[in-house]
Amino acid sequence: MGTLKIKNLKQNIFAVVAAMIWGFAFSSQSACIALGMKAFTFTALRSWIAVIVLAIIALIFVRKKLTKEYLKRALFGGVCCGCFLFVAQVLQQFGLEGTDSGKGGFLTALYIIMVPILSIFLKKKTSKLIWISAIIAVVGMFLLCVDVTQNFTVNVYDIILVACAIVFAGHILCIDHFEDVNGIHLSLVQMSVVAVICSVLAIIFETLTLECFKACFWNIMYMGVFSSGIAYTLQVLAQKGSNPTVISMLLCLESVFALLGGAIFLHEVLLPQEYIGCAIMLVAVVLAQLPQKEKK
Repeated sequence: MGTLKIKNLKQNIFAVVAAMIWGFAFSSQSACIALGMKAFTFTALRSWIAVIVLAIIALIFVRKKLTKEYLKRALFGGVCCGCFLFVAQVLQQFGLEGTDSGKGGFLTALYIIMVPILSIFLKKKTSKLIWISAIIAVVGMFLLCVDVTQNFTVNVYDIILVACAIVFAGHILCIDHFEDVNGIHLSLVQMSVVAVICSVLAIIFETLTLECFKACFWNIMYMGVFSSGIAYTLQVLAQKGSNPTVISMLLCLESVFALLGGAIFLHEVLLPQEYIGCAIMLVAVVLAQLPQKEKK
């Protein structure tokens, strides 16, 4: 029993650390935007670093036999997931150009509620609690996105981040469809897809100066190594043999760390109504992860 408790404690710590890495990543993204790095260039650089990290992890830790059929499945799944991830990451980067990193973290966290809602289109039932969570989240979104002092105007960048959350939900459902593929292999392929697409678009539409690259170097390294590489591995380790509800709730802390990161590293200050909106959205996210009683 003692060994089991220690194991669960370690996995819970893994989940919290992963959430912290992802949450603080919003500050790195905002910092690069402030330094003048464009969305396609930023996403391409972080993705290439992630590809290198995940390739090393796959070579060291994954001992799966690579058959021809498995490789086809992994490549097809990785390309599908990569397309979703490309759109989601680019939308997130564009959205953060006009939104605080803390608020961006909470709006992006909506994907946890949108996943079961989108599952309806896949003929999967959605519980009443999820619908209640969605309604509560809408209230939180209103307080976060609508400036009540400006005749209820909505920031277009907030809408972009909500769209980003929807695409992230689609990405999660796509990964679920390819659950038979090793997670690290799937991530390696999808990151490669994102890296290639963003590199092409960056070459066509954007220009990267050496000064900008130097100024953003450590933020990009953080995003590539920690956010896309280490945090993903920690998530995999946390979910092995654990209660998925507990782990999911711990991973939801990403939005809280995004808010803390913006306040600590970027000295961002939200309005009182926005803090209330953050709290309401966190409640909605946690409610969406609570276990449901199965009908006999």
